Amino acid sequence: MIVEQMYTKSLAAATYYIESDGEAALIDPLREPGVYLNRAKKSGATIKYIFETHFHADFVSGHLDLSRKCGAKIVFGPTAKTTYHMHEGVDGEYFTLGTIKIKLLHTPGHTPESSSFLLLDENGGPRSIFTGDTLFIGDVGRPDLAVKSNVTKEDRAGTLYDSIHAKILPLDNNVIVYPAHGAGSACGKKMSKETFSTLGEQKKSNYALQDIKRDDFIKQVIKGILPPPLYFPKIAELNRSGYKGIDEVTTKGTRPLSVDEIEKEHEAGAFLLDTRAPQTFNKEFIPGSINLGLGGAFEMWAAVIISHIESKIIIISDDDRVEPTVARLAAVGFQNVIGYLKGGFEAWRDAGKKIESIESISAEELALRMESSSINLLDIRKPPEFETGHVDSAKNFPLDYIYKDLDKLKPGETYYIHCQGGYRSMAACSVLKSLGYEDAIDIDGGFASMARTGKFEIKID
Repeated sequence: MIVEQMYTKSLAAATYYIESDGEAALIDPLREPGVYLNRAKKSGATIKYIFETHFHADFVSGHLDLSRKCGAKIVFGPTAKTTYHMHEGVDGEYFTLGTIKIKLLHTPGHTPESSSFLLLDENGGPRSIFTGDTLFIGDVGRPDLAVKSNVTKEDRAGTLYDSIHAKILPLDNNVIVYPAHGAGSACGKKMSKETFSTLGEQKKSNYALQDIKRDDFIKQVIKGILPPPLYFPKIAELNRSGYKGIDEVTTKGTRPLSVDEIEKEHEAGAFLLDTRAPQTFNKEFIPGSINLGLGGAFEMWAAVIISHIESKIIIISDDDRVEPTVARLAAVGFQNVIGYLKGGFEAWRDAGKKIESIESISAEELALRMESSSINLLDIRKPPEFETGHVDSAKNFPLDYIYKDLDKLKPGETYYIHCQGGYRSMAACSVLKSLGYEDAIDIDGGFASMARTGKFEIKID
C-alpha cells in the first residue's frame, strides 16, 4: 500500500495518492491532471476513484479532467448535487481499492456535503483519515463557506462540532490525520505549518479538539474569522457545475500575440497580467498592466486581484513560463486567458511603445522621508499580520479587499505601500496606478526590512 501526500505550497493545498495492488485513488486533486496520471503510470496502476471531500472554494479541482482522461469514478459525500455524473456516497459506505478499503464518513459543518475518508489497511484496521476541510492540523474548517446556503455560520459550527465528536474523535490516537490544507490557506484561521499529524497529537494541541462544550466550540471557531475571499463562491460553483477542459484552456491561453495585437486587445478592455519579479516590473512595464510575480502565492493573489475580471486576460512573461502560468491561473478558475505577448516585455520596449514605472524605495529612505514630513503609510498585510506588529503610523489596508476599500483613498495623494516582504506591495501599487492613483510608492523589502532597521516605532495590537 502507498499513501503519498502531494503538497502544493502556492495554494497551501494537499492532494493524496493512494495505491494498492495496482489500483489507485486520488483525494482532492488539483486542476492539472498530468501529474497524477504520470504518477499512476509510474507504478503501472489504474486510477479507480477520485474522492472529493467537498466543493472546494479556493481552487478548481481536477476531478472532471481526470475522470474524462482515465475513466475514474468521482465520489462526493451525501447531499452533494452536481450537473455532471458522479457517485453521491452514503455515510459509512466502503470502497475497495486493491486489498484495502476506504470508508466514507459524512462530516458536515464546513459545508453540508463535507466528508472525510477513512483508510483501512489490509487487516481492516484504521490507518489514516483524510479530513478535507473538516479538521486541519491545529484548526478546523471555517463554517461560513457553503455554496448557496441560508444556514448561519453558528449552525454550521454546531454541526461541525457534532461531526468531529461523533465521527473523528472516537478513532484510535495513532490514526494519521491528512487535511486538505496547511498554513496560508483562507479556509481556516490557525492552521499549523505541519501538513499531517496523528489524531492523538491533535487532541493535545488543537484548540478546537479540547474538552469544551458545544456552545464554547461554536464561539471559538467563529471568533476572529475574516470575511471570506470574494472569489470563493465563484470557484465553489465551478466545482459544483463544471468547467472547461484544461486542454482547451491551455491551447487558448498559450497563443502568441504580437505587440499590435496586445495593444488592440488592451484598448478593448483586455487585462494585462505581468508575472515578472516585482523589482524587475517596477522599473518598466506596459501602462495599465498588473504585477503578480510567479515566485509568491501566485494563485491565491491572482484570484484576489483579478477575480472580478470577466474580460480577456493576456500574460506578459518570458515565453517559456507562459504554459505553467496558464495552468496556475486555471487552478483558481480563470478560463479566459487568450494568449501572451510573444517575446515578453522586451518586445513591447523594442517596438518603442509607451512605458511606465513605479518608484520603489528602501526602508532606510522611508525613514528619512518620515523624519521630514507626514506621509500616508499603508500596510497591505492581512489584519492578523498587522496586529502582530506594525509601524505605529501605518494604516491597515489589506490587499484582499483593495477594490472594496478604494473609497478610503484620495486621488492625488501620495501613498507609501508595504507588505511583509515586497511581493504584495508591488501588486497593490500596480493596481492603484492602473486605477489612476499615480503616486503609489513601494517599500522594497516590506515590513521585515523596516523592522530590521530599528528606525520605526513598532506597535503590537
